[in-house]
Amino acid sequence: MQISVEKTSELSRKMTVSVPESVVQEKIAERLKTLAREVKVAGFRPGKVPQQVVKKMYGERIRGEITGDLIKDTYYDALQNQDLKPAGYPHIEPLDETEGFKYTAVFEVYPEISLEGLANLDVIRPTSSVTDSDVEDMIEKLRAQKQTLQVVERLTQDKDSVTISFSGVSEGENFTDGQVDDFVVVLGSKKMIPGFEDNLIGLSAGENKTFSVNFPEDYGNEKLAGKAAEFDVTVTKVEEPVLAEINEEFVKAYGVEDGSIESFRNDVKNNMDRELEQALRSKLKNAVMDAVYENVKISLPNSLVDVEVEEMMKPYLETAKRQNMKLEDLKLPRELFEEQAKRRVALGLILGEIIQKKAIQLDANKVRSTIEDMAKSYERPDEVVAWYYADKARLNDVQQMVLEDQIVELLISDAKVSDNAVKFSDVMDKQQR
Repeated sequence: MQISVEKTSELSRKMTVSVPESVVQEKIAERLKTLAREVKVAGFRPGKVPQQVVKKMYGERIRGEITGDLIKDTYYDALQNQDLKPAGYPHIEPLDETEGFKYTAVFEVYPEISLEGLANLDVIRPTSSVTDSDVEDMIEKLRAQKQTLQVVERLTQDKDSVTISFSGVSEGENFTDGQVDDFVVVLGSKKMIPGFEDNLIGLSAGENKTFSVNFPEDYGNEKLAGKAAEFDVTVTKVEEPVLAEINEEFVKAYGVEDGSIESFRNDVKNNMDRELEQALRSKLKNAVMDAVYENVKISLPNSLVDVEVEEMMKPYLETAKRQNMKLEDLKLPRELFEEQAKRRVALGLILGEIIQKKAIQLDANKVRSTIEDMAKSYERPDEVVAWYYADKARLNDVQQMVLEDQIVELLISDAKVSDNAVKFSDVMDKQQR
């Protein structure tokens, strides 16, 4: 076997592999011998068909099969011989030869990665704590989750739940299929098009109002996007939210068995502390990854970026299939995913190099403690822990997360770190976006 490699770009390689005719003929002879024992030809007893007859009948097909096998057998041997590490699948093309067999394999290789840039990491670490006012705000949110609605005889105001009947017209055409009845709008929720909810403030039950607003330019219905519309609205009912009372029944509904308000507040704060710790850890990890991506520059194989883009587009493709739509109908150009895909591929390669160069080993004890921390917010933590360890895929997700945490800890120890105090609400609001 002869091998030659041409460097066509920084990461692209064109490898040519030649196999002598003697090797090809040897393998053809072996295949003919086997086939002669199996093939049935009129005029010959089973197993007694001459090889020349078999070769005349099946020779071309056999040579095609042999060359396919030779590619499989020699490609990885050739890579190993040349110390090449391909990134992605190769494009293989057989070449016409009168003697022997020759093919080319075009592929990209993994880049050389220098970790010198890690010496210049500058990271801003967010810090925060849960205050008493944060706890009170959270309790108010929990009360709101169990709020009830009470009919009121007054003018509508912000946060009211308003039941309406309405119809809409744009450019002379009714786009609501007549009148829509018993439609509920929560004022201030911003779930309707801009201006719609504002026009419902200050009305009473039974009152009618006609007003005009514009649909946003990016509205989902292309026929209405950017168009002016006139709505005719009648308010049929006005309800105001009534927050749940904090009593023993309320407290027990959130899993506090003794029903005391003090235990409830402690439980709420403990959960907030745990969520804040996770959010801060996630933000610190993102800050470190941003710094690594900025400081360690590498060339990326296009094949790996293409695969990552396809992975990122899969959920959208699955959604499109469920809705009997084509992916192109979703208007999702590759450019929307490409930059994020490049970042993911680059960080994956860099982190792999860090693990190898720094000889980082997964800490099984940290994996266990991480799973146990995650399980604390459930009623039966032991069952949750067992659930993670019962499935390799689930466990692998946690292991990858812990391994990344170990890398972050290592990088932070050598980085220039500046602490930045942040409010609890700012940390959690941005975390949930």
